[in-house]
Amino acid sequence: MASPDVIVIGAGVVGLSAAIAAQGRGLSIVVLDKTGPAAGASAGNAGAFAFTDILPLASPGILRKAPKWLLDPLGPLSVPPAYALRIAPWMFRFWRACSPARVAHSTAAQTALMDLSKAELEPFLQETGTFGMLRKDGNLQVYEGKAELDASQPGWQARAEHGIAFHHLDAAGMAEIQPGLAPRFTHGTFTPGWYSIADPQSYTLALAEHFRARGGIIERLEVQSLQPLDGSVAVHVRDGHSRQAAQVVLAAGAFSHRIAQSLGERIPLETERGYNTTLPPDAFDLRTQVTFGGHGFVVSRLSTGIRVGGAVELGGLDLPPNFRRSEAMLARARAFLPGLKPDDGVQWMGFRPSLPDSLPAIGRARATPRVVYAFGHGHLGLTQSAGTARLVADLLTDRPPVIDIASFSPQRF
Repeated sequence: MASPDVIVIGAGVVGLSAAIAAQGRGLSIVVLDKTGPAAGASAGNAGAFAFTDILPLASPGILRKAPKWLLDPLGPLSVPPAYALRIAPWMFRFWRACSPARVAHSTAAQTALMDLSKAELEPFLQETGTFGMLRKDGNLQVYEGKAELDASQPGWQARAEHGIAFHHLDAAGMAEIQPGLAPRFTHGTFTPGWYSIADPQSYTLALAEHFRARGGIIERLEVQSLQPLDGSVAVHVRDGHSRQAAQVVLAAGAFSHRIAQSLGERIPLETERGYNTTLPPDAFDLRTQVTFGGHGFVVSRLSTGIRVGGAVELGGLDLPPNFRRSEAMLARARAFLPGLKPDDGVQWMGFRPSLPDSLPAIGRARATPRVVYAFGHGHLGLTQSAGTARLVADLLTDRPPVIDIASFSPQRF
């Protein structure tokens, strides 16, 4: 088989979206993934296109909440003791990214990528035959009292400044949008511009089928390292052989930094281990995604069921799952949605690839311009997949990126 124009490493939603966008520029593409399409975070996320979620996780607000959260091993933010020392350098970078100036910079960059991703999404869904999976049900953020709503106002003001529509509601207004909330939630904010996909795994698998139907090849191989050559890049895989391509896209999610190290590049990528439980579709009459921000989780409606998940466990790639976190979120969801039926749920844990300033790495490798990075989207891989795909295709075809990507430089740390 002749060497392709591009090898994409990673068959999640970002990698496959980039592969399809590159196909659209006339390039021949092979995708390599150690477990196949939609096997990681692309399968188990909440299914949201969270275009209104422009505020970075690294912020003064999270610094105020973090000490309280960290005291609860099953709370919204935790660091397993076995991993605390290893993650300390990342946490220091995270702390530095929480300064007001850096938050303002990250918010502006995130907004630009969100706007691009939203503009690219519907044409991409039409092209790939997946438009019927799109939902526009909005998101309801709920608060336990007016004080909690008031504390959220700086974030809503930042969204207002970027043209994001939202409506503050009292309990009666929330009940019109989503009946069945516990009375402890007295206020809420509804963002109608929050989209979702019917099921993230089904969507990613549909992208894989579209890619194959257009002549793309997906191989189940574990990539170990990259090697720049004269006019190409060698991709070394676990079977002892190698593949070559004129260019490579590294979109392997939480595992990307390990592969980037083979090019002499140390990128501070960490893993937010996300947990959820998916209940049967009739578990609750859910009409919009509900975000329990004070407790760090969401409840979302998928075609395959009701998904209760979220929270942040900074625990790396190797520790065993702690499904007590899923159980704790489900217990809270039962209290917050009294009509929720908790039986017959399926638990899941996945790896979200996160950089300290909450922005992804999109750009060329330091060692060679023939390797393009596209990873580190944190909670926003699905949300930013179409926009990232556009930027990657621009880089692969030497076109000026449609937005300024300096803020996403892999070398910014």
